[in-house]
Amino acid sequence: MATLWGTPEKLQELLCELVSWKSLTLTDGEVEFAYKLQDKLMELPYFQANPEHIGMGEVNWGRQSVTALYKHPEAVDTIVLLSHFDTVHTGEYGDLEPLACSPQLLGEAFQQIRDELDADTVRDLDSGEYLFGRGTMDMKAGLALHMALVEKASIEQWPINLLLMTVPDEEVNSAGMRYGVTRLLDLEREHGLEFILFLNGEPVFAMKPGDTAHYLYTGSIGKIMPSALFYGKETHVGEPLSGITSSYISTYLTHRMEWNSSFREVVYGEPTPLPVTLTQRDMKEEYSAQTPYRTSAMYNVFTMERNAEEVFDIFENVAKGAAAHCERDYYAMCERENIEPVGGINVMRYEKLMEYARTKFGHDYITDLLRDTLMHPEWDVREKSMHVTDILLINCQELTPAMVLMYAPPFYPPVNSSENELVKRCVAQVIENAKEKFDLDVKQGHFFNGISDLSYVSYKDQSDGWVTYENNTPVYGDSYSIPFQAMKQLSAPVLNVGPYGKDAHKRTERLHIKNTFEEMPILLEQMILSIPVKSRH
Repeated sequence: MATLWGTPEKLQELLCELVSWKSLTLTDGEVEFAYKLQDKLMELPYFQANPEHIGMGEVNWGRQSVTALYKHPEAVDTIVLLSHFDTVHTGEYGDLEPLACSPQLLGEAFQQIRDELDADTVRDLDSGEYLFGRGTMDMKAGLALHMALVEKASIEQWPINLLLMTVPDEEVNSAGMRYGVTRLLDLEREHGLEFILFLNGEPVFAMKPGDTAHYLYTGSIGKIMPSALFYGKETHVGEPLSGITSSYISTYLTHRMEWNSSFREVVYGEPTPLPVTLTQRDMKEEYSAQTPYRTSAMYNVFTMERNAEEVFDIFENVAKGAAAHCERDYYAMCERENIEPVGGINVMRYEKLMEYARTKFGHDYITDLLRDTLMHPEWDVREKSMHVTDILLINCQELTPAMVLMYAPPFYPPVNSSENELVKRCVAQVIENAKEKFDLDVKQGHFFNGISDLSYVSYKDQSDGWVTYENNTPVYGDSYSIPFQAMKQLSAPVLNVGPYGKDAHKRTERLHIKNTFEEMPILLEQMILSIPVKSRH
């Protein structure tokens, strides 16, 4: 039977078509992509015969996930093929932005501006071995590979079920996958499936600059964002000693958070990248002679084994040390200038501030007070987190000067299946076949370092660490939530096997053509067919 995507040339054509459907996160293109993809999948004879095996799952703001199930009549065991179809924005392409999603034209345009590109990019451009463009690498190639697997399985009637699931919004808040968890559980029940592996197709990410190794990953790194609102005492710039700026207080914590090695974890010999500041800004919206007295900051922390509670405990200790240092310097200045201090720095968790405010004003009053902020149409979940905390502190100024510690979304729990026997078998199969068939050295990475939607399956934190996250994330339960209990039910192991590329999220994002369209289809197919499966009989 002729195939739609079964040759390297046809698969490359499919990818270029997927890339041409612009699907930047939080744009109309992201909404439209799901419908176009559903139509594309319906071109397969299998889905024309079984249209009920293709579906959509509601996410939010009109966005949908797409699922496509190849089901063998006697198979129970099911591999879930995970991907995302949204991409980051394209502003960095400058005057070439109209070509960002047209790989052929973009490659030709880059030849005209060779002198603007680094040496490695020019080499790859001249080699003809790479496809340039937004979404080529991250991660529409993974989706295209999964589509081709489903097609081949349906033609050859592989004795295992494949459930393709591709989602919007991985790049911002992972809403697609957070909503997708219950969708997967529904499909598992509806079709009598048993998930045995969550297989993601994220591309290879370099472990460090200049790293050109080809990896597969038996886990995915966690990401969490400890954050703080700093509240000082306002004053006129003509009377600077009558107050204390939030900017001054914030610098003490930011200095201690940046590159702080107490957050580092080393698992299987792989270290987490060190923390770094993601945003730090004062909340004063207009110029005036009043000093800034509210500043927000968010810090990026990667995890491999620690849960939200353990990270927050470290954060709180760092904050208390920063506040003590700030107080010492501030009191020394007050003594030098012979003035009365406005007070020490109060360090508290968000949950304690909320508890205090509710005791002071009552639950209903606080709910009414925060309603407009939580419903604000133009603020994202991070801005809302800060504004909620700000409103509470404005009404509880007796607690200031203060550092209020919280979490800001998103949260990606770490996940790892390196010790799982099925995963070990799959890893050995890919590594062996890659060497034997293509002389390709594939290495095992224990944690995918690019952050992925695998974080929302196979959740194994048996403690109540997630409760600390819920209680200290100001928007939790309103505009952001994580289905922790449902995630625990998706208990199958995880694996990420994807194509080789370079420069994700840069204008020089590119994908290795031979590896993607010739090598990966064979490696993925043989890995899947090597898995021993249970049938219904």
